[in-house]
Amino acid sequence: MKRLLLSLALLPGLALAQASTWTIDPSHTHASFTVRHMVISSVRGEFGKTAGTVKLDEKDPTRSSVEAVIETASVNTREQKRDDHLRSPDFFDAEKNPKITFRSTKVEKAGRGKLKVKGDLTMNGVTKPVVLDVEGPTPAIVDMQGNSRRGIAARTTLNRKDFGLDWNKMVEAGPVVGDEVKVEIEAELVKQGPQTMDAG
Repeated sequence: MKRLLLSLALLPGLALAQASTWTIDPSHTHASFTVRHMVISSVRGEFGKTAGTVKLDEKDPTRSSVEAVIETASVNTREQKRDDHLRSPDFFDAEKNPKITFRSTKVEKAGRGKLKVKGDLTMNGVTKPVVLDVEGPTPAIVDMQGNSRRGIAARTTLNRKDFGLDWNKMVEAGPVVGDEVKVEIEAELVKQGPQTMDAG
């Protein structure tokens, strides 16, 4: 009987042990965006510095969680004048708001190998709920250094004005900058070592 009670007492701990910690590898992660320019074409850009952590529940992915941080000043559209404008108070105000953050609040299955990750996105000092359509994580592989790695891809569409990014000008064809922004993230995750659980 005592052995049975001990086993039942350990069940919550065993469930937690299924969760593993994975960190985003910045050198193999790509966070990009696309927005319409003067109605007739699209401008693409990326953020060069992304970090974060995924708590992955191997048995039940819906119990997983994600936290990610992007350095606002790392924006790059391959045009210095435009990048400086994006960093200015007209857009991201990078000096005042140096980071864009995402914290998941709920993870749902969305088909084989797919998830919907709901969470709070904070950008330009404004926090709004968003939903990421996620493919993955892929099965783990071992790299040349013996690290376990997985890949994920996430996509969403935002309205920049929801985050106070209101700057615009009108030309004959319409607005210089479109309101809809498509966001894509391709990330590699590296598994961290096992964590010691506090028995107390």
